[in-house]
Amino acid sequence: MKIYVFGGGGHAKVVVGTLLELGMTIEGIFDDRSEKWGDEILGIKIVGPVSEGAKISGSGSAGVIAVGDNRMRLRLAHLLKGWRWITAVHPRAWVHSSVQLGPGTIVLAGAMIQPNVRIGAHCIINTGATIDHDCTLGDFVHVAPGVNLGGNIFLGIGSFVGIGGVIIPGIHVGEWASVGAGGVVIQDVPSYTTVAGVPARVIRGAQTEAEKII
Repeated sequence: MKIYVFGGGGHAKVVVGTLLELGMTIEGIFDDRSEKWGDEILGIKIVGPVSEGAKISGSGSAGVIAVGDNRMRLRLAHLLKGWRWITAVHPRAWVHSSVQLGPGTIVLAGAMIQPNVRIGAHCIINTGATIDHDCTLGDFVHVAPGVNLGGNIFLGIGSFVGIGGVIIPGIHVGEWASVGAGGVVIQDVPSYTTVAGVPARVIRGAQTEAEKII
């Protein structure tokens, strides 16, 4: 199977590194920034724009969207309908056998995921993050490096937990909500809001309808 990566930024470097550690052969990287065409990430060439990748779906190829921004991953997934998405777990991550991982989800080095966790499509479980038992993560969630999630937590579609964030057990985080770096969440977070601090408080209220458009 031919493996392709979509996105040529910093997060792509981590994803490419993970795939190479797993012994996968990467055929190329697609990125829309023309100044990057011909450059390499860990020896893998950036071969052209995303539109070129869209043309080769269904030809024995599979891919991964290596973009940290949740909304951009959603846009690319819609643009690239028909692609087969791989799920990859770094060999130095630990994931219990009962965990469910959706297509396109990446679990990076040092992450730990405990029993009966369900994770949707195109999620990022970043370096050194921990997710305890019975959590549910929707599609396009990003759990940043060093995050600690207690048990029975729900993260809605597109939600983001910043570096070093902590969420106590049983919390519900709404869709497209964000937790700032180092935030300690001890109460539910409404959809489309941003919280930060210790304990975390709302620093940006629910967005307008125009701002919610993906």
